[in-house]
Amino acid sequence: MLANFLIGLREGLEAGLVVGILIAYVVKIGRRDVLPRIWLGVGLAVALSLGLGCLLTFGAYGLSFQAQELIGGLLSIVATGFVTWMIFWMLRTARGLSRELRGEIDSHLSGAGWGLVFVAFLAVGREGLETALFIWAAVQASGSTTLPLVGAALGIAVSVVLAYLVYRGVVSINLSRFFTYTGAFLIVVAGGVLAYGVHDLQEAGFLPGLGTLAFDVSAAVPPDSWYGTLLKGVFNFSPATTVLEAVAWVAYVVPVMVLFLRSARRHGGSAPRPVLVSSTITPEGAL
Repeated sequence: MLANFLIGLREGLEAGLVVGILIAYVVKIGRRDVLPRIWLGVGLAVALSLGLGCLLTFGAYGLSFQAQELIGGLLSIVATGFVTWMIFWMLRTARGLSRELRGEIDSHLSGAGWGLVFVAFLAVGREGLETALFIWAAVQASGSTTLPLVGAALGIAVSVVLAYLVYRGVVSINLSRFFTYTGAFLIVVAGGVLAYGVHDLQEAGFLPGLGTLAFDVSAAVPPDSWYGTLLKGVFNFSPATTVLEAVAWVAYVVPVMVLFLRSARRHGGSAPRPVLVSSTITPEGAL
């Protein structure tokens, strides 16, 4: 639940801030008439994300066990790749995102501004598809459905409230620090999802070594204990881990974490804190 809460919070806040930038800019230039176009794009993006979640959840029914494990393993690996790209993308583009979005708006404001539907759809849809895929992979890895989904829903709800409060100027958030901390946490979570995907591929017979364990601490960390459940739900930790799973986790988490922390230190030293205030956008302040 905690991991999915943070996923929903982070992705939801990113999408919320993007929508806030779009709305703030069109209000600032006196084009309130195009606001419905932005909200239409947001609605279509949300519908697409929910549709992907339903497809992933119900689309595998009727398939053989091996086929389900193969699809689940491959999608877990894809989800890991998406969340890794998202983490580094935010570090790299946060400083100029507001300027980029304003340029997109200016190029689509001719006439009735229907091009803004596409701008909002792409901006929010990217976050939504990543969220749907990664949450699905996390739910599959944890073996539970209710708590992970509740956690993700709560995270998204909190992100919506925070994005609105930031937009209204009620609160300010050090987004650089927020995305750095949550990014480091999500790298560890993504490592667990990747390891689980490898395990699925082993169960499907696509990868070898299902019976070759790197360690088995089931006696010390029983899977049905509260702390075993907690480790499984948050970090996808398996007390009985195969060699290939362990190798995949280390090979992903160690280099990615090192690169991420170096990038965060480099960008954090020069980039200002991004803040979206009321209906105005500061020159380099809004993401």
